[in-house]
Amino acid sequence: MSFQSIKRTALGAALLLIAGSFAFACQSTSSTDASNSDAAEKVYVAPGEHDEFYAFMSGGYSGQLGIYGLPSGRHLKTVPVFSQFGENGYGYSEDTRPLLQTSFGFVPWGDAHHPKVSQTDGVPDGRWLFINENNTPRIARVDLTTFETTEVLEIPNSAGNHASAFVTPNSEYVSAATRFSIPMDEENLQNQDVSIDSYKENFNGTISFIRADKPGEMEVSFQILVPGYDYDLSHAGKGPSDGWSFFTSYNSEEANTMLEKNASRNDKDFIAAVNWRKAEEYANNGECRMVPGEHAHNHVNHDTGLAESEMRDEVCVLNPADNPGMVYFLPTPKSPHGVDVDPTGQYIIAGGKLSTIIPVFAFDKMIDAIERESFAKDIDGIPVLNYNELLHGEVENPGLGPLHTEFDGKGYAYTTAFISSEIVKWDIEKTEVVDRIDTYYSPGHLMIPGGDSQEPFGQYLVALNKITKDRYLPTGPELWHSAQLIDISGDKMKLLLDFPTSGEPHYAQAIPADMIKDKQRKIYDIKTENGNPYKVLNEDETGIERRGNEVHVYMSAIRSHFVPDNIEGIKLGDEVYFHVTNLEQDWDIPHGFAVQGANTAEVLVMPGQTRTLKWTPTKTGVFPFYCTDFCSALHQEMQGYVRVSPEGSDVPLASNAGQERPGSQLLSK
Repeated sequence: MSFQSIKRTALGAALLLIAGSFAFACQSTSSTDASNSDAAEKVYVAPGEHDEFYAFMSGGYSGQLGIYGLPSGRHLKTVPVFSQFGENGYGYSEDTRPLLQTSFGFVPWGDAHHPKVSQTDGVPDGRWLFINENNTPRIARVDLTTFETTEVLEIPNSAGNHASAFVTPNSEYVSAATRFSIPMDEENLQNQDVSIDSYKENFNGTISFIRADKPGEMEVSFQILVPGYDYDLSHAGKGPSDGWSFFTSYNSEEANTMLEKNASRNDKDFIAAVNWRKAEEYANNGECRMVPGEHAHNHVNHDTGLAESEMRDEVCVLNPADNPGMVYFLPTPKSPHGVDVDPTGQYIIAGGKLSTIIPVFAFDKMIDAIERESFAKDIDGIPVLNYNELLHGEVENPGLGPLHTEFDGKGYAYTTAFISSEIVKWDIEKTEVVDRIDTYYSPGHLMIPGGDSQEPFGQYLVALNKITKDRYLPTGPELWHSAQLIDISGDKMKLLLDFPTSGEPHYAQAIPADMIKDKQRKIYDIKTENGNPYKVLNEDETGIERRGNEVHVYMSAIRSHFVPDNIEGIKLGDEVYFHVTNLEQDWDIPHGFAVQGANTAEVLVMPGQTRTLKWTPTKTGVFPFYCTDFCSALHQEMQGYVRVSPEGSDVPLASNAGQERPGSQLLSK
């Protein structure tokens, strides 16, 4: 390490300690960089008018995806992804529960981190959004015509799916990597029952590439075995670097306890540069090892609208020691977190949490070093390149705790500094800071619409702050996180707006509203687009049916009644399936269904759609059910009763439905 590097590192450590103690005290909580009237004018969206951008923000530990409008910051919708959602019954209803199946069984909660809009030619295309789950490693696809989760794939041989879900320029692949390395046996990579102290001997990580360009057919195409570091974040190359993906890692010390101290000893950790086209070639040629890897693939059947789950048993694994030319390590100071590729695809930028500079690597220099085989050393078959041979430059004075970088497409990069609570704007070619602005407080990720693509849409930047403190009316010890909208259209950044965000938005994406708003599905044509086997097309097709101790209720809903709305002959020990079809064919007329004593949530049924609620009665008596969504002036009258009799009762199964089905009879209507 050079004297200058030692000096910078020592100075940085001292500044981090000082700043960590006084960062908040040093902030002004009332100042803005734009006058109130200017800021209000720029974020004002008149009643009835629409925002310019859709913003997609991860819900963090809520497991969901938040949809916001920009520039207003209005919260438009929550899309349930990895957690059950009582608002519409996602993960509770029989139609959607399979989406939450895993090799660990039914997992009703997840930790969503990084949304990523699909791309064509390196530009967001508004077809789908992918998002990862950190705790039980999964990746989900959200259809942006319905804003519904339609597919979830579990990642085997992984723990802590943090460096995900980042797409390649034509959405061929979504990548993933293990944040937590785990002990893997050499033969089958299965998680071993070994002493944690054996970390350096037994623990490994994996980097996965998931084929993602065909809805309903996501699969783990190949995994790459890598040393037992913590793989943190990623971005795919673009333009000249298309075919490569870059993954940050920390804990190159391979510590297994007190990582705060023990994983911060090395001056440099690594970016793993993965030539995924080379890996794809190895996999396609069968030059990989098939190993066990139980994992669930769940998706919504396009024809029936019902979610289905299947278990897969194995996965193709590549080893850099056996498959050369696939992975290289770029030494990177210090405890790197984010890694980002500029719109030209030429520069790779890392955010070292404990670094006092931002390194900017040049892709062409990396390729030149690889072709010359200028390697410093080898780690488990992975060549380590020489830091100084890769550098385009180092950004000095980038703030304390640089984490993530996005781009405006005009030659500037914007980096968050967590500890000094600021956004720093810098010139990519000159690697010089040109502007900085305070944030309130401690930004993690930041987002510029299209800001990690080849053609950023620019105009705004959103700081996704980790600490809210005093920005809003207090709501007890638990506070929503805070986003801040910053105008980046001029030379100087200007703070425009604060708005609270649900959960913990780790990352976000935004695209122009015009890209998707006119493609939105408004209803399901009940005759041509509802293939649910339990649907009814009209009230004459409603009815009830007994199959052993299962009772199926084929129910219709339309303003303002259910058919049937009187049901008798249910017995203790029965499992009752209410299949509710919404007969409405008008936009924004959903009906909800709930029954007393159900241990699931309601189901919210869109026009032309069928949803199923399972109810297992535990008491005898007569129990009401009702519509949960205020659908008409006579919404309160949209109700009914179901009678439950003792087990073995001779009360016949009957209803006032449209037709008599097997095992039932008709009550008077």
